[in-house]
Amino acid sequence: MNKKEQILGFVVVVLSLLLGKAFLQTDIFLRLAIGLALGYSLMRAYTGFAGSINRAYRTGSTKLMRALMLMFFVSSVLTGAFLLKTDATSYGLWVNPINFGLLLGGVLFGFGMALSSCCATGVMTDLVVGLPRAFITLLFFGMGVFLGFPVQHTAGWVQNSWFATPTGEKLYGGVFLPDLFRGDGLNGYLGALLLTGLFCGIVVYFSYRYEKSRKQNNTFVGNETEIMQEKSDAFDSKNYKLFSMETVYRVFAKPWTLAQGAIVLSVLFAVLMGTTKEGWGASTPYGLWFGKLLIAFGVSPDAVASFAQMKPDAYVLPFFQHGVSVQNFGIILGTICYLLIAGVFGKTFREGLHITLREGLIFALGGLCMGVGTRFSNGCNVGALYTPIANFSLSGWVFLIFLVLGGIVGNIFGKMVAAKKGAGGLLG
Repeated sequence: MNKKEQILGFVVVVLSLLLGKAFLQTDIFLRLAIGLALGYSLMRAYTGFAGSINRAYRTGSTKLMRALMLMFFVSSVLTGAFLLKTDATSYGLWVNPINFGLLLGGVLFGFGMALSSCCATGVMTDLVVGLPRAFITLLFFGMGVFLGFPVQHTAGWVQNSWFATPTGEKLYGGVFLPDLFRGDGLNGYLGALLLTGLFCGIVVYFSYRYEKSRKQNNTFVGNETEIMQEKSDAFDSKNYKLFSMETVYRVFAKPWTLAQGAIVLSVLFAVLMGTTKEGWGASTPYGLWFGKLLIAFGVSPDAVASFAQMKPDAYVLPFFQHGVSVQNFGIILGTICYLLIAGVFGKTFREGLHITLREGLIFALGGLCMGVGTRFSNGCNVGALYTPIANFSLSGWVFLIFLVLGGIVGNIFGKMVAAKKGAGGLLG
């Protein structure tokens, strides 16, 4: 490990928190702190939503998909604890509508996720580990979100739900699972948790079946990162010393398993819910950033807002006064901090600097598809998948199905393009 990087990593953490406390409003500083923790945890656990589908298709491993199901269920349990004795509508629950927009958005997002090898949150961590790919993806992701704003804000096929329950109608118009089990003795949350557990179990079952078939067909190659994460720990407690590099490594840098990462991320999600009364979102700021970019090139804020069918306030609000933007920025910082503390920042950053023109075009297409898809489905991998599922919205499970379908199509398309003229690296 690089000791200079390790020291710098701790310095970055301390400076980020001190400067945040000094210059940010309390609620914005909270977002920064949560973002730091999310970025650190995502990187330390090598966890990303895109990998759940991409790894399965490319290597046969479904370990990440199964870990996500653990995270979804634990997050649902923690959300249920918040909501059990309160009015669910007092929280900003993401009970999204179920409609054609959700289906189409899921396919588009999954397709783009496969091409860019990242998702809405993953593009933040990948700005550190794969700068050219992530930057191109982010630019066109933002363009897609911005272009999709007027559709999201005006189209009935995006706003109106085919099915809704009483509580869901008071939120965003979707199906709130506890409404289906009001007679279970726990205001519907016992039944909702059991159904969520059943859905998670079904996904885990089919994940195992798929992985088994890949192994039987000798097409299972496994994922190198997952193998590294699960290596047996050779540490012997008789050699324990509090002030040692070994202790620093084990406490702050040793990669977590996928299951450990799932638990930590679930806790962070609960902290976010408890302190902000909202779930985890990521993609809307990308459209706002693209609008700010247009303004920087001379387009008036009123024109930008008029196109997006929004008020201009969001486009003129300073970056560090917008909570989710700061949270996304914190994810980048958290990723940097972990890689520095692990002593692998320089090596990892350099390895991700090289792409071809063909790959750049593919990443641009991936980002654009994801951006547009988020507006049709009213969210991304966290806003339409993770948060809705954790908030007991049926829409999250519907989105998952079409996300997987889009991811399969995207991987097939990416494989075809990569095979032409030796376009290597796309499926890495």
